[in-house]
Amino acid sequence: MAKSYKIGWFSTGRGAGSRGMLKTTQDAIKSGELNAEIEFVYCARERGETEATDQYLDMVKGYGIPLVSFSYQRYRAKRGMPSPDLSQPLPQWRIDYDKEVLKLLSKFKPDLVLLAGLMIVTSPLMCEKYEIINLHPAAPGGPAGTWQQVIWKLIESKADTQGIKMHVAIPELDMGPTATYCTFPIRGRVFDKLWGEIEGKSVEEIKSVQGVENALFKTIREHGAIREVPLIIKTLKVFSEGKIKITKDRQVIDTAGRVIKGYDLTREIDAAVKGKI
Repeated sequence: MAKSYKIGWFSTGRGAGSRGMLKTTQDAIKSGELNAEIEFVYCARERGETEATDQYLDMVKGYGIPLVSFSYQRYRAKRGMPSPDLSQPLPQWRIDYDKEVLKLLSKFKPDLVLLAGLMIVTSPLMCEKYEIINLHPAAPGGPAGTWQQVIWKLIESKADTQGIKMHVAIPELDMGPTATYCTFPIRGRVFDKLWGEIEGKSVEEIKSVQGVENALFKTIREHGAIREVPLIIKTLKVFSEGKIKITKDRQVIDTAGRVIKGYDLTREIDAAVKGKI
């Protein structure tokens, strides 16, 4: 059997979603679906910060995965610093934090790093050191922002399609090239009735009256959320099989060495979620 692919796992470990992502990936490794191993987990919290994180750390230890936990919030508080303004370059203390993390991770040599619910921005140092991928809740060319912002923009533009993608982390936030993606329609089936219910209403009106409880908003989110973990697993699979790679200049290439605009996993993800929504 070929040497297993080594994955670095970065997370804040803040809730059930982080635990579910880790469990599903470990299950895929155990079943043989994924010929890989999680070489280490780096958690940006330490034991005692929250009960949810303690549960996450217990899970990591239960799997026997090497764990590095180094508290971002405690590091920041000790220096009396405010949270960084994301519209500005990262301050020196924030870069120093990542330098400390890199020292703690120096013995590991991951083939790929996954941002698995890391709730802090990766510094240019991290992006240069590792090949890192992150999830974005929109298709290539789709809206920027959080998943909430993305959905409101889709509704405002009366979009026909939504998607999710894994992109390469580079120093410019959320601007890295697409590694993999999947798309799905937000018209037809259950959607047409829900679009009809908001006909003639502005996004601001929907926000003020119903907000995120709006049925169209919730349904678009459900169809995206259910695809997120399957896309992560399938993405790790195509990387581990060498179907795509990240170059030193952080481009994504296929087996022929050609730069691609993302590896389309729509068919595989549709099959994975069939009958679940």
